[in-house]
Amino acid sequence: MSFKFKVIAAAAVLCCSGAAFAQQGETVKMVRIDPLTGLLGPVGVSQIKGYEFFAQKFSGAGNPAGVKFEITAMDNKLSPTESLTLLKAAIDQGVRYIVQGNGSSVALALSDAVSKHNERNPGKEVIYLNDSAVDPDLTNSKCSYWHFRFDADTSMKMEAMSSFMADDKDIKKVYILGQNYSHGVQVAKYAKETLSRKRPDIQIAGEDLHPLGQVRDFAPYIAKIKASGADTVITGNWGNDLSLLVKAANDGGYNGKFFTYYTGVTGTPTALGSNGAGRVYQIAYSHYNMGGQMEKWMNEFKAKYNDDFYTGSTIRIFETLGAAMAKAKSTDPLKVAAALEGIKVQSFNGEVEIRAADHQLQQPLYMTVWQKADQKYPYSPENTGMTLAPLKQYANAVSSTPTTCQMKRP
Repeated sequence: MSFKFKVIAAAAVLCCSGAAFAQQGETVKMVRIDPLTGLLGPVGVSQIKGYEFFAQKFSGAGNPAGVKFEITAMDNKLSPTESLTLLKAAIDQGVRYIVQGNGSSVALALSDAVSKHNERNPGKEVIYLNDSAVDPDLTNSKCSYWHFRFDADTSMKMEAMSSFMADDKDIKKVYILGQNYSHGVQVAKYAKETLSRKRPDIQIAGEDLHPLGQVRDFAPYIAKIKASGADTVITGNWGNDLSLLVKAANDGGYNGKFFTYYTGVTGTPTALGSNGAGRVYQIAYSHYNMGGQMEKWMNEFKAKYNDDFYTGSTIRIFETLGAAMAKAKSTDPLKVAAALEGIKVQSFNGEVEIRAADHQLQQPLYMTVWQKADQKYPYSPENTGMTLAPLKQYANAVSSTPTTCQMKRP
């Protein structure tokens, strides 16, 4: 199946999702609402390739329900308002499975809108599958029965990241830099909370938030970081906002460490190049050198698209949906949502579980470091000759954080 996707306007006509009872060969239509244009568009473009690739892998005999998955992309331009318009268009035409991930501000808007739609329209329920938006509020104070998160949230990642940093006695002064929306605010909040608990001697040398997807030159921020004397930077930046940040650090001669969430995402490997070896770290639920079946998939993906696959939550979505539809004997979102609660599947790195209390996937996390690719860790993103090599794995129970979710169930 060759790569193609459609950027659909709000008024576009979408195909209906078909009957709501699982039958072998039934088609389950999904729509991903995410940016495909603008500074952060390249991330969404790469990710929809992953959805097309794995929809094929997990269709038919690839899932226990025997259903066929089809996914279409819609460009929300990273706008919550535009996302709600596109959501309505999809729902009006019968699409029952909505996917999104880039931007917690969008995620919060979609989660609320889906919940309200389902409450007002019994029998026409929609499930929202979140692959990347990591604001902890989505599975805490603003949790929804219809929202399922397949990435690890900010608190989970920071719990693991701060544990790793706590063991590095060379870290004395930390600067926190992030995008000025809910995700960036939460990264700063949990960075300060976890470090004060685990390494109270570490000084927060400075803290900044910048406009999301608008800064083209991070040199002034790098100058402030250097002036602060910080030996380490924590950032939740993603896409072009991280690529341009590390480029500015390289150009400005900043030699401190970077602890990130998204070094492996489109554009950042190229921006780093051979710079940052041994200094740039990533905490994530997978990495480029997982081995096994993931290695085979990644090599096949790269050969097919000349691109790198990194959004492993795509795989989790298809795995758990197939298992839940088989369990429910239906593709009806009302029945599938109930089946998803507490479901466990064997994934590419062991067993993962959707926690019933808040619909947060429980999974391992990995700390990796940017270094030269070698025989042991050979995968080279964006053909840089570099890679993210694993340093430490944090098991499900270690990376898990408690929830305050008071879920309203139908």
